[in-house]
Amino acid sequence: MPTDVRGGSARQSMRNIAVDGRQLRVCVRAGEGTGVPLLLVNGIGASLELLQPFVDQLSPALEVIRFDVPGVGGSPQPALPYRFTGMCRLMAGLLTALGHDQADVLGISWGGGVAQHFAAFRRDRCRRLVLVSTATGALMVPARPGVLRHMVTPRRYLDRGYLRSVAPVLYGGSARDDPERVSALMHGQSRVGSPLGYLYQLAAGAGWTSLPFLPLIRQPTLILSGDDDPLIPLANARLMNALIPRSRLHVYHGGHLSLVTEAAELAPVVSGFLATPPGGPGGA
Repeated sequence: MPTDVRGGSARQSMRNIAVDGRQLRVCVRAGEGTGVPLLLVNGIGASLELLQPFVDQLSPALEVIRFDVPGVGGSPQPALPYRFTGMCRLMAGLLTALGHDQADVLGISWGGGVAQHFAAFRRDRCRRLVLVSTATGALMVPARPGVLRHMVTPRRYLDRGYLRSVAPVLYGGSARDDPERVSALMHGQSRVGSPLGYLYQLAAGAGWTSLPFLPLIRQPTLILSGDDDPLIPLANARLMNALIPRSRLHVYHGGHLSLVTEAAELAPVVSGFLATPPGGPGGA
């Protein structure tokens, strides 16, 4: 049974949807237009609530679909680990369950890897692609080891004090000056899944790389990357921009979580890209 939830001035409904025998917790923001919806794929360990500030700043014409991946937030933990291929199958099934043949897909961080895979191998279900603070997987320009060690466990989602202490070095951007704001965003309404669910997300992308198939991504693609992202150095965005044929790169002044912390700046960039007419700059 859908439940209305708050989110800016737009109506949103939360529901559980069965896809391929799995229950997914899903939030849909109704749009004012008739275009394809925007499907958001979150970063590792994060529930759908984390992206609420970004959704609130998007064009009200957009229908926006968010979901918790299996084992995160309100989606039950899967019995077995999964790969990106299985994640993309769930996304396609979710779109079908919601009555959509196609969507624009935005992936941030871990979700950006899933989004790349979806665009390449579920091409008929993806109209346009937005990649935020993400890279090419196992073959990428890595973060420093001192940064990566904080990603091994979901402790930052469980311990607010710990998050405040590591946010500057982990996320960069405005988190360097105001780690308390990042801590409040990540611990406000977000729901934490099990440590095993987090481990499954890590395992899903283990050994995966998009480098061989990036030239096969034919959708118009917008790549957003910060100039102060300790987790995903800017060089990764430049590499993706060079390899994806119909891509353009937008570099912003900020860090890994700027899609959330600076949503008022970045959401209009995304809305404008998705609204570009066919044949226009970045258009189909």
